[in-house]
Amino acid sequence: MGRSRRTLPEELLLLALDPATGTTAQPQSLDLGLAGAQLVELALAGRIAPDGDRIAVVVPRPTGDPTLDCALELLRRRGAPVRAVHWIGGPRLGLRQTYLSHLERCGMVHAVAGQMCGVLPTTRYQATDTAISREIRARLDSAIRTGVPPDPRTAALAALAHAVGLGKHLYPGNEGRSSRSRLRDLIRHDPMGGLVAHAVMDVQNGVGAQPRRGAASAVGRQGGAGTRPAAEPARGVPMQPRRGSMVRAVAH
Repeated sequence: MGRSRRTLPEELLLLALDPATGTTAQPQSLDLGLAGAQLVELALAGRIAPDGDRIAVVVPRPTGDPTLDCALELLRRRGAPVRAVHWIGGPRLGLRQTYLSHLERCGMVHAVAGQMCGVLPTTRYQATDTAISREIRARLDSAIRTGVPPDPRTAALAALAHAVGLGKHLYPGNEGRSSRSRLRDLIRHDPMGGLVAHAVMDVQNGVGAQPRRGAASAVGRQGGAGTRPAAEPARGVPMQPRRGSMVRAVAH
């Protein structure tokens, strides 16, 4: 996969970045959303595919993106399809900072050092090219306004934005209520994005003990895939409790 276009994790992060404050909206759920966005990007690249409510590696060949390839290799090492909710709920320390640093290296944001309460070092990020963020936002706005089914990438971005709670950030107040509702409805236009978005919400709600029947049917299983009894959670992918801020406050 070439680097001529932005990946879904990068686009989701740019959507969440507040241009006025340099902080990210919904930082805790955003970490889950970035892990989910990696899965969707790998699926769009043909490296993984849904298997019921699980994720299976179908082509282990690297994409050329180091962060995505790290996720792909971890999935490959599982040796068997892993439930999306367990993958997304696993430890993801530093993922948001990894993507912020990448965006800074690409020149799309620049870091602004500061202090919280005059003591704790903080780093805020300001977009250097607001046209990029406007283009991403315009795709969502167009899908919401026109009602025309969006392309899979935009549909997945909408599903993830809804899942991590960016609706109120993007479309605030009573006037944005209908837009938030339509943003939620876009989740049905991309099966993989829908599967991942439901997994993100399940992790936030503490759900994960049982497979989602709706998610399994939504991805259009073929040949009875996913009808086997649910396996135990993948080893080494524990559910992640909601964490507080990192020791070094970054874009909170």
